[in-house]
Amino acid sequence: MQNAMSETPGTTLSKSSAPGSSGDAGFLWDFWYPALRSTEIRGRKLATAMLLEVPLVLGRTDAGRAFAMRDACPHRGIPLSYGRFDGQAIECSYHGWKFDGCTARCTEIPSLASEDKLKVERISAGHFPCEERDGYVWVYMAAPGSRLPETLPAVPELPKFSEKYKITHLECDLPSHIDHGIIGLMDPAHGPFVHQSWYWRSRRSIHEKAKNFEPIPNGFRMSRHAPSSNSAPYKILRYFSGAETTTMIDFVLPNMRLEEIRSGRLWFSSRATVTPVRRDLCRIDFVAAWNVPFPPAIFRLFAKPFLRQDQETMIQQAEGLKHNPNLMLIDDADRPAKWYFALKAGLLESRRTGVPMAHPMSGPVTLRWRS
Repeated sequence: MQNAMSETPGTTLSKSSAPGSSGDAGFLWDFWYPALRSTEIRGRKLATAMLLEVPLVLGRTDAGRAFAMRDACPHRGIPLSYGRFDGQAIECSYHGWKFDGCTARCTEIPSLASEDKLKVERISAGHFPCEERDGYVWVYMAAPGSRLPETLPAVPELPKFSEKYKITHLECDLPSHIDHGIIGLMDPAHGPFVHQSWYWRSRRSIHEKAKNFEPIPNGFRMSRHAPSSNSAPYKILRYFSGAETTTMIDFVLPNMRLEEIRSGRLWFSSRATVTPVRRDLCRIDFVAAWNVPFPPAIFRLFAKPFLRQDQETMIQQAEGLKHNPNLMLIDDADRPAKWYFALKAGLLESRRTGVPMAHPMSGPVTLRWRS
């Protein structure tokens, strides 16, 4: 990743430093990741998900608690998701071994004879901490072979600014490594080309922009500013509020883009996470909440094409990346991508050495580009 961290114009991403090009999948462990929507585990139904190339089985106990464990019986490896769930434990479909949902500890091995001394409770299918926030089931993905910390970090939660609000969720798969998904998420220059529409912007609206950025823990912030005047949604917000409209955008490791829009008493808050599934597949999970007077159906009508356009672009990009080309990052439009690679490398180095994480930004900076 060293080339990607350079601040010189025309930085080249060499083939050897391209995402997922080595044996290391390039994932960031020891973080919470959204596995699936809460609505996908109802009653005694089991669901499956894959995070960071780890297969998971998820469910909900009769007491209403969500759980996650590795989707493989430690006896012969058959997926536990094929088994039967009684509201507390999963029974393997092959030999009937049972595992407690909330701890993944084995509770019964039917084939054991009375004189067997095997302590079944010492056998585990692989437990993963699991919590629900904002309509998602989040799973804490500890690094393989490591112990969980005594205190886990807080589960990410979408900021909300009033007791009453509307909320909606969208998602789409991207056939790419998470690094490509993330730098695509924060790319400020593709809008007029990928997201052309009557209510957003077009090539004719391209003009020079200057935005201030500042460092924040594990990330960076596009400082609060007046949003683009050529975007209809912001105009609508100003129409309803009659007040000045401002927006602020954060990127935080490992994978979150958060935007907060305020206009008088009205607000709009969104979070997009790029979830690593495999080294060649990631997923955008998008959640938004607001107190603006329009229903979720209207928002989804406008937002779904945006995700679909990004998805189609990433599909086309994947076609080119199959040939492992050299890639280039430029200033200033690609500086956020450079910061991402530097933040990622800094975090990994900090974990390796135990020294405080080095931040790629020494202070506030102004970036300029045309979009």
